[in-house]
Amino acid sequence: MPELSFQIEGAHAVPYAVTPLLGFDLKVTNNSAERVHTIALRCQIQIEATRRRYDPRDQERLADLFGEPKRWGQTLRTLLWTQVSLIVPGFTASTQTELPVPCTFYFNVAVVKYFQGLQDGEVPLCFQFSGTVFYESEMGGLQVAPISWDKEAKFRLPVKSWKEMMDVYYPSSAWLCLRRDVVERLEQHKVRMGTPTWEEMLEHLLADVAEGVRA
Repeated sequence: MPELSFQIEGAHAVPYAVTPLLGFDLKVTNNSAERVHTIALRCQIQIEATRRRYDPRDQERLADLFGEPKRWGQTLRTLLWTQVSLIVPGFTASTQTELPVPCTFYFNVAVVKYFQGLQDGEVPLCFQFSGTVFYESEMGGLQVAPISWDKEAKFRLPVKSWKEMMDVYYPSSAWLCLRRDVVERLEQHKVRMGTPTWEEMLEHLLADVAEGVRA
């Protein structure tokens, strides 16, 4: 039975995809003699938020997610990012492949709030693997074995890699998901103000709010 180990060696933005994708460079090693025919791999990715430091500006930007810094001892926790699947082609000793991870830019999603709240540094990730490995036995027959969840790999994703990926897909832009009735009210306000773009309308609203605060 194959003795598999997994390692994440890098990450990069996948260009020209329909949706934002981060590609993680995955190395799979077989520490036994059998030839691997294929692997139906599943991967759960977690953000180990407690395994990095946060400066005061990070804490301010992450308040919506974790609350006031004095409560972070109870609120700062590991976040489930996503789960993905991948078919790994056959190999003998080791192989390298790309693990594509779909990303979103909606600011009401906790993971996006976390990435956007960080200025720099690295995000500690834990990749937990499971699935099924198909391999050739010593007698030449095809065998099937499960991959247990204790197979994992650690990787520290540079924050700039996330930001660069979003710049590829949404240059100088961000997405905000709102209820339909709120959008309709904003659209009516936009028409009454006669502003040609949503940005200009929101800038007027922010200016009115700031003026009210000063008054």
